[in-house]
Amino acid sequence: MGEFREIAPEEASPLLEAGRAVFVDVRDPASFQAAHVPGALHLSDANVVDFVAQADKSKPIVVYCYHGHTSQGAAAYLVDQGFKEVYSVTGGFERWRQTEKIES
Repeated sequence: MGEFREIAPEEASPLLEAGRAVFVDVRDPASFQAAHVPGALHLSDANVVDFVAQADKSKPIVVYCYHGHTSQGAAAYLVDQGFKEVYSVTGGFERWRQTEKIES
């Protein structure tokens, strides 16, 4: 079994720009609606089973939450579900929004 890795926003941003990874937001729906990483998917208890069933498990997944704590649990779960390359954003969305583009 593999493990997820931590990734800084400035390291994750090129993956986003190149379309090489799926970005997953595990914050609450209102926070996601207010602002998120461009192109990110909102992942919740309501849609995680469908996401796991339909996603390409060989494509990198970058998970973020508010401050980088909850995303670690979500990233570990995705690794357990068979995803090969999973990252948790260090500092979460709060760190991301300080230096990278967001969508609102």
